[in-house]
Amino acid sequence: MISIDLVAEKNGYNGDAARTHIVGKGTKEAEKLLKVTKQAFFEGIKFAKPGFRIGDISHAIGEYVNKNGFNVVKEFQGHGIGREMHEDPGIPNYGKAGRGPKIEKGMTLAIEPMVIAGKPDIYELDDGWTIVTDDRKFGSTL
Repeated sequence: MISIDLVAEKNGYNGDAARTHIVGKGTKEAEKLLKVTKQAFFEGIKFAKPGFRIGDISHAIGEYVNKNGFNVVKEFQGHGIGREMHEDPGIPNYGKAGRGPKIEKGMTLAIEPMVIAGKPDIYELDDGWTIVTDDRKFGSTL
């Protein structure tokens, strides 16, 4: 599996998208991980509208991931995005419903579920960019 996170800037605004792909023949666990990550995104999106809070998105993602036997990365999170790549509010992939900033009309959010098949422990390689799981289990992002 490989995850690629791309950022584009046009006319002073940023865009951010991450996708994970299976290279070669994937295992059933890897295929399930991708499906759960994708659906976790859609579970969070249900709450990405005025009247809800950031914690509602976070809670929906984390609960869906855990219910399916996986863990979320806690060191990284989604975020607001616009003229700057990372803007407020931060959007963790876990949390309590009903908490955090209220979602308002016009907010632009990068909702980024980051899901791990094994323990939720990660570390950064010496290249200063690559993140791997401590137990070398698969990780996925969307």
